[in-house]
Parts: sequence; C-alpha cells; structure tokens
Amino acid sequence: MSDYRFMPERNPRAMPVQDFFQEYHDETAPGAGYAKGAALSRICAFGPAIAATVGLLYAMISWFSDAGITLIEGTLIALICFNFFWIAFSVTTVLLGVWSLTRQGARPQERSPGAMPKPMNVALLMPIYNEVPWYVLGNARSMLEELRARGGAHRYAMFILSDTRDDEIAREEQEAVRAVQAVLSPGLELYYRRRAENTDRKVGNIADWVCNWGGAYEAMLVLDADSLMTGRAIVRLTDALARDPGAGLIQSFPQLIGAQSVFARMQQFASGVYGAALAEGVARLAGHEGNYWGHNAIIRTAAFAACAGLPYLKRRGGRSQLIMSHDFVEAGLLRRAGWGVRFLPRIRGSYEETPQTLIDHIQRDRRWCQGNLQHLSLLNARGFRSMSRFHMFHGAIGYLLSPMWFALLVMWALIGTSEEASVLRYFSPSNPLMPTWPELSEGRHVLIIVIMYAMLLAPKLLGIAALPLTGARFSEFGGSARFALSFLSEVVLSVLYAPILMVQQVVAVFRTATGMQQGWSPQARDGGRYSFLTVLKVHILETVSGTALLTGMVLGVVSPWLLPIAISLALAVPLSMLSGVSFSRTGRWMGTREDFRAPPITFAARHYRAELKTMLEGRGAQKIAAE
Repeated sequence: MSDYRFMPERNPRAMPVQDFFQEYHDETAPGAGYAKGAALSRICAFGPAIAATVGLLYAMISWFSDAGITLIEGTLIALICFNFFWIAFSVTTVLLGVWSLTRQGARPQERSPGAMPKPMNVALLMPIYNEVPWYVLGNARSMLEELRARGGAHRYAMFILSDTRDDEIAREEQEAVRAVQAVLSPGLELYYRRRAENTDRKVGNIADWVCNWGGAYEAMLVLDADSLMTGRAIVRLTDALARDPGAGLIQSFPQLIGAQSVFARMQQFASGVYGAALAEGVARLAGHEGNYWGHNAIIRTAAFAACAGLPYLKRRGGRSQLIMSHDFVEAGLLRRAGWGVRFLPRIRGSYEETPQTLIDHIQRDRRWCQGNLQHLSLLNARGFRSMSRFHMFHGAIGYLLSPMWFALLVMWALIGTSEEASVLRYFSPSNPLMPTWPELSEGRHVLIIVIMYAMLLAPKLLGIAALPLTGARFSEFGGSARFALSFLSEVVLSVLYAPILMVQQVVAVFRTATGMQQGWSPQARDGGRYSFLTVLKVHILETVSGTALLTGMVLGVVSPWLLPIAISLALAVPLSMLSGVSFSRTGRWMGTREDFRAPPITFAARHYRAELKTMLEGRGAQKIAAE
C-alpha cells in the first residue's frame, strides 16, 4: 500500500487519457498565438541549411554524372547530403542565437506587459527511483531554504515522489524526510509519498500526484533527482508563467555542474561555453512551440491534467507499450490543445549533473534512443503542430544519423585512396553480381571530409564568439590562456570520443530495432567502476573497426584522412577507461564559471547533504548498537 503518512490531504484533479487519432482543443486555453519573429527565425535557420545542402548535392551530382549515377553512387550522395543538412542546420541555429544575443533588449518571450504577476501556489515535484536519500533531500532542503530567504508572493511546497523498489532505501528515504522536516525553517513544506507499485514509471508517478493532489496547486515545477535550482531561477520561471496566461509549460536551460571526471568535464565545458548561443537559437526558432526535457520546467497543472494524459502505444501483435521519452510528447499535446510551450534560456541558476563515465553515458543514451525512436510512430498524430513534429523527428534523427555516418565510414574505407589502391580491388570487376562502386578521387574525398570537420567545429567557435554577449568574461573561466587550453582539450577529446559515440549509437539503434533494449533502469549518478573485461565487452565493435581501418591504411588501401577516426575506434577501451579518471571538484581544467565561482546554492546543497548523511549514519550506528 502507498505510504501517505507524509502527505497533505488529497485534492484530486481529473487527468483523462488523450487520443492521438482525434484532434483536441482545451476550451480553457486562452490561446498562445505565435511568437513575434518566429516565422522569420525559422526561415533564417532552415533556409541557409537547405541552400548549402542543395549546393553540395549539385556539386556531387556533377562529379558522378559523367557516366551516369549508379545506385551505390546515389546512395553515397544521399547519405552525405542528408548528414550535411543536419550539420548545416546546427550551424545556422547557432548563428540565429548569436544574432539574438546581440539584441540584448529583446529577451525572447521572458516578459509580458502588465502588472506584478499574480501569486501562485506551486508544487516542486522530485520523482526518485532508488536514489541516495541524503543526496536528494539535501538538494531539496537547499532549494526550499533559498526560496524562504528570497521571499515573494508565490507559495512553494516540495514533494518527494518515490518509486523506490528497495525497501531498505525506502526506509532511509523516510528517515531522511523526518530528519529534514525536523530542522526546516518555519513555514516550509516538505512532503513524501512512496507508491506501492511503480506503474508506468515516471509518467505514472507524476500522473498519480496530479490525480490525487494536483487540484491544490496552480503549477508544478518538475525536477530530476540530480536537479538543483536557485530560488531566483524558480521565482523567475513562476513569474513568467503567471504573467503569460497562455503558457502551459516553460522550460529552463539547465547548466551542467558537479563534473569530476574527464568525460563529464568535457560535457560540462561544452554545455557551459557553446550551449548559450545554441539555446538562444532554439528559443528563437521554437517561439511558443518549444520542447520539454522532462525536468527543471514549470507546468500549469490544470493544462497538463486536461491535455497531457498519455495513452499506451499499440504495437504489432496487439501489445501495448509505455511511451518512454514522454516529455517531447507531453509538450506536443499541450501545444495541440492550444497552450504555449516556451523556452527561456536566459534564466540562469538551473542545474543538473551529467554521467561521469563513457559507459554510464552509453547506458543512458540507449534508454533515450529507445524512447526517441518511439516518436517516429507519432509523427502522424492528429492536431500536432509542425514544430512539435519537428522536435520529435529531430530527436529520433539524432540517433538514426549514427548508422548513416557508420555507413559512410564503411563506404569511404572501401573506396580507398584511388581505383588502384582500394579495398575493392580484391573483388573481380568482371563478376556481374558485384556492384559498380563510385569512383571518388582523393581530392574530392578529402574536400568532403574537411568540409564536414569545419562545419562540426563552427558551432564551437561561434559559441565562444557569443560568450561576451551573454555577459560572461574569459576571466571567469580562469583567464584567456587557461580558457584556450580548456577549449583545445575539449576539441581533442570530442574528436576522440565522437567516433566511439557514433558506433555506440549504432548499437543502441540495433538494440531498439531488435527489441533487445528493454526497461528504463535508473542512472548511475556517481559513475560506475568497470573492469577491463567489461569495458572490452562494451567496446569490442569499435576496437575491431578501428584496427581494420588502421590495417587498411598500412596496406595503402584506406585514406589516411580517416586516421583520427581509426585511432579513436582502435583506442576505444583505453579512452573509455580514461573517461572515468576523476578530478577534485575545485579542479580548473576545462572549468566553467560555476567551477571558478560556485553558486551559493551549491555550497548550501553540499552542506545539507553532508549534515543529513552524518545524521543518517549516526542513526544507523545507534540502531546496530541497540541490536
């Protein structure tokens, strides 16, 4: 039976299940309309990317058209151009963001004209599943205490929504809740509920709260187990929702913090330095048809209840399947019903953590791949807006591009350096069953690879150029020299890890397509410790592929321009083990602003975590002594 001893009285709210095959409009939605300039922003992002892709397509067709284009040549052209479009689109989106940042007075949809926002009753929801209790409750307390210190008209209550299956961890959760409730400042509200069964995972966890207690709260701010938000960020999100009656959901831009390993620091530096311009571009592009990333976002409870109840997907054989990556779909359902979904990237103070090792990242990525590929079956849902469909399609394409890149890699390796020096020379050209492979000269071969590398590097350089526009100074990253070293380190590491991640996403797509990927296990927050044999088992495909490429180069039949990819794949095992090498929290290598000048809430969170951990360990010791 569910544990409701720590909960307020029920205040139910109906949450009907939606039908993807019937259009739906919420009569209570005031109508979000269209954000000013959104159409022009979309033209500016999609137009140049399409034009550049068409230019590349024209050049490649002219290269191959002398003797007619064979099926394999057409496949090669299609793969290159399709991949190139998405790279170009990322560049144009960042350019759009840089342009937006130059217009400092035009914060995208952050403020609406009018008087002070109406006070709101807001629930802070933190769904957890077999997490470390003192860590979760330490974060929760730090946010509540900061909101109390900040003051304001809005009222907040924190709900720890447990789906924990381990009874011992659940007991520790309840002890932690009691301990925190005993020391919270007066007026702060902290509640806890553990479900007897974790039906429908996080989707069911949130829905259970909405159906039983959602009637008492106008808004809910959904957090993750590792989320941390400043009181200022929470209040600014609440103010934005209160000022805009047509908004159903407002997403913040979470910054990565707490990175202690090589891989996590690479991810954190990239997000902290390059992410602002990209996020700004995405906000301009989306307008009132933004996306939802599942946490650190505020949602109008009535709108969510009326419009975002998720059905099961019908699969072959009559089986039903839970929607895994529910957040994209919930955003689409809200917009379909007439509510706005906005993204405010300039609200700082929203934080989350990232996997500490490459294998932990891969395990999370496999779950995300499974969920995002589900979205392809929802692209024909009735009433979804074009941008909502694009968000879902883009999420799926992010994984499907990896098999396309891998296919390109194989074709480039087979084509080799010339007709005389190629893997294909070992096949008999007189065999009528053998296909006619494309003849791509070394110069053109190299040109395509150079263009691809340049386009991949461009968003990073543009992100750095945009940093001063965000109010950041290089001194906040340890000075120009240290920043330059961190940038070069991140570029080198991203080049080394990118081919490995590509192959692992190929594996993730294969596991999803064949049904091997099942379940949605919790993330390893502190990073796993893996033996050499485990790492070798995970990366055997990369190791074999890289060794084959290097062997081909030694034999002179594979282009040396593929050397960076070959080295990365061949060294996948040591690179994976390197990814988990830890640094201290105060380390300066690839440090972000939050590393050099930690936000006060991170100090408070560490203090409360340590205090609660000591308290729980003391109680555990007393219990053992008593026994």
